[in-house]
Amino acid sequence: MKKSGSDGRTRERLSREAIADGAVTLADAEGLEAVTIRRLAKDHGVSPMALYWHFKDKDLLLDGIADRLFNDVDLPPVSADPWPEQLRGVLEALLAALRPHPAVAGLVTSRSLISEAGLNIAERTLSHLRQAGFSPEQAAELGGYLLGAVVTLVTSEPGRRHGDDEEAHEDAVRVKAASLGALSPRRYPNIIASAGALAACASPDAYYRLGLDMLITGISGIATAPAKPEAETAP
Repeated sequence: MKKSGSDGRTRERLSREAIADGAVTLADAEGLEAVTIRRLAKDHGVSPMALYWHFKDKDLLLDGIADRLFNDVDLPPVSADPWPEQLRGVLEALLAALRPHPAVAGLVTSRSLISEAGLNIAERTLSHLRQAGFSPEQAAELGGYLLGAVVTLVTSEPGRRHGDDEEAHEDAVRVKAASLGALSPRRYPNIIASAGALAACASPDAYYRLGLDMLITGISGIATAPAKPEAETAP
């Protein structure tokens, strides 16, 4: 039987991309726990079955959200720059895509190899790590570590604002800074000295630059360190 024009327009409106976009928007506003098939269907004004056409269950929906984030990564072109600079460019592109969406950023950690966009990012990362002299096994381990570290930078940014209530955000930061500042100065002098920075980043951009500096410097240090001799086996 031929589908009605109304059904066709609904299906066109509810493409995989449109559903994933709606899920990310909802998670940004209310957190990942608010993202359900039923809630998204209600927001789109359709029945849940209209969404099941694209995502059979919640796990597949989460895969779609991760794919949506990876598709937002604008990889820099391959160049003749040294591998640390090119690797940093990949991490900066990944960070730029994840940073606006901390509620769903963690979904990409275990889903980098299930979509074309994720595979492209993984291939570029592994390529630069191989250029650094790491074995395929080492590159795989380091690539996973780098992805997890970038995600952690996003999800752990001190004082990140959630939602649109600026006054509530400022109150929360103020309360946290005050509670840290009220600790015993004899037991926790350094926490008290850093109370403001622990409650919220004075400069989020500087926070992320420092995080990437640490990652690239660490990988570069490992790549240039002399190989340790293998332990001799006792006779």
